[in-house]
Amino acid sequence: MNVAEIKLAVDAGKSVHWANEGYRVHRDGLGQYLITFVPNGSTIGLTDRSGRRLNGAEADFFISEPGHDGATAQGRVVRGATSDTLSTAGPG
Repeated sequence: MNVAEIKLAVDAGKSVHWANEGYRVHRDGLGQYLITFVPNGSTIGLTDRSGRRLNGAEADFFISEPGHDGATAQGRVVRGATSDTLSTAGPG
């Protein structure tokens, strides 16, 4: 999924994830698109500061279907965040 597809899916209320279902893509009250690791609340912006480059490979973003048990996310590789991908980096 590219940036535009991810934002459209989030805005449509779809359950969008990065790498596995533990990482949820959402929009906050300020209109920023974020990736949050649900178990501990750790959050980064969806994109870099320019707003054009995803903080993750396009192939790692997916929509989870209702009633989905997470089996399709099995085997995905999670890439670690770097210091320049903090949620304070601006709107994503």
